[in-house]
Amino acid sequence: MTFELFIFYLLAAIASISGVMMITIKDPVKAALWLVLAFIATAGVWITAQAEFLGLVLILVYVGAVMVLFLFVVMMLDINLAILKEGFTQYLPIGTMVVLAISAMMYLVLGPERFGLEATGAPVVHSADYSNTKAIGIQLYTFHVYAFILAAVLLLIGIVAAIALTLRRRPTTEVRYQNIDKQVKTQASERLKMIKMTPVIEEPIKPKEEEEK
Repeated sequence: MTFELFIFYLLAAIASISGVMMITIKDPVKAALWLVLAFIATAGVWITAQAEFLGLVLILVYVGAVMVLFLFVVMMLDINLAILKEGFTQYLPIGTMVVLAISAMMYLVLGPERFGLEATGAPVVHSADYSNTKAIGIQLYTFHVYAFILAAVLLLIGIVAAIALTLRRRPTTEVRYQNIDKQVKTQASERLKMIKMTPVIEEPIKPKEEEEK
């Protein structure tokens, strides 16, 4: 066994153990930290498989942004663990069946008959000037461009749906809302109104000494 293969299996084992710990642990903060470790180990697996761009993106995007956001949200929320544990034994058989079904489907798709070395062959060793980012970009923006656009549209719909679901409109007695349509249709004559007023001349302020006299 070579050193690279040893590192590959070590990182894969760490990712698998971290995933299991993330699901089975009771504390949500510790579960988020185990998920961060799983992401880091998975990024290492991708880097050893010559997918440096995906590994770096996984660390920068998921570990550096998404998981940190999740961790802060979990730490700020007052989560009642007793409520979360209710009904665990009730849904345990259904959850076990779902896990077995998903595992069976993953084995049928990702089994050694389809993705083993006998079926795919040994991975190609590229030269030092090989650009992993360029290879992914060519495949993504040429052969899979429609799937990429569809994924972007789905993400946009998810963002709009999340904003619509969390939007709570307060009554007009508490806050003031902008009417964009009314603002656009406003004429120049409606923005400024000239009023004629008679001038008011104020009396000069007398010194304090004169007021006392």
